[in-house]
Amino acid sequence: MRAERLTDRVAYHGEGPVWLPDHGGLTWVDMLDGDVLTLRGDRIDRRHVDSVVACVRPRTNGGLVYGIERGFALEDADGALRRIELWQDANLRMNEGAVDPEGHFYCGSMPYDRTPGAASLYRLAPDGTVTTVLPEVTISNGLDHSPDGRLAYYNDTHEQRIDVFDHAPEAGLVNRRTLVDTGPDGRPDGLTVDAEGNIWTAMHRGSAVHCYSPEGTLEQVVELPTPLVTACTFGGDDLATLFITTSREGMAEDDDDQLAGSLFTVQPGVRGLPVRAFAG
Repeated sequence: MRAERLTDRVAYHGEGPVWLPDHGGLTWVDMLDGDVLTLRGDRIDRRHVDSVVACVRPRTNGGLVYGIERGFALEDADGALRRIELWQDANLRMNEGAVDPEGHFYCGSMPYDRTPGAASLYRLAPDGTVTTVLPEVTISNGLDHSPDGRLAYYNDTHEQRIDVFDHAPEAGLVNRRTLVDTGPDGRPDGLTVDAEGNIWTAMHRGSAVHCYSPEGTLEQVVELPTPLVTACTFGGDDLATLFITTSREGMAEDDDDQLAGSLFTVQPGVRGLPVRAFAG
């Protein structure tokens, strides 16, 4: 399959797409500019949130929750924003996240200089408690759960593999093991799980999204005409469209790739799952 370009080059580092039916539909971030983008018909609304905005999810009582450069931010339905700073280290920023079946918001960090093991995966509980779930991460990236909520899939891009955890309601993520070794050329980035339990993973620098079965078998490849593919999600009223974000971060100034930073779509023949909301 080949993805089709939906927008112009609207982001420097497009990331974190999510379908938010109560907040305008397809939403994603221009991460390093700290902006949230929302596709509204033939226009794109852009709103600045913080110096970095890595991930956005809905809240059950209205409003949104974000992963921002140095922690989390809670936005109320009236737009009031409260930040939760987790560190002061200027070498770290949040990168990607998701909500689990119990309504906890997970978001993981990464070091700007890519120091191995310098980052962590954090969990924000509905009562505001923050827990370090996974230490010694390098580039915490895609995270999503199986349709029944019993498994969680996770990418640390630096490790070049897709891991799977058992999801325990109290403990969170346990029993980590490798699902897919993507090999020396594989850099798994953001991911999403469809209604049949397949794992769709953006392959950074790979010009593609790979779809793996729950057993780790490569089932489909979606090709893109630009290399820095960052993340994907299912959206549309029927959740049957796969939206794919791309980036031009790190490209040379004289690189003439006019597609990097665009939003792409494809109809893969399966449906996604509704977004889970943060219970806080």
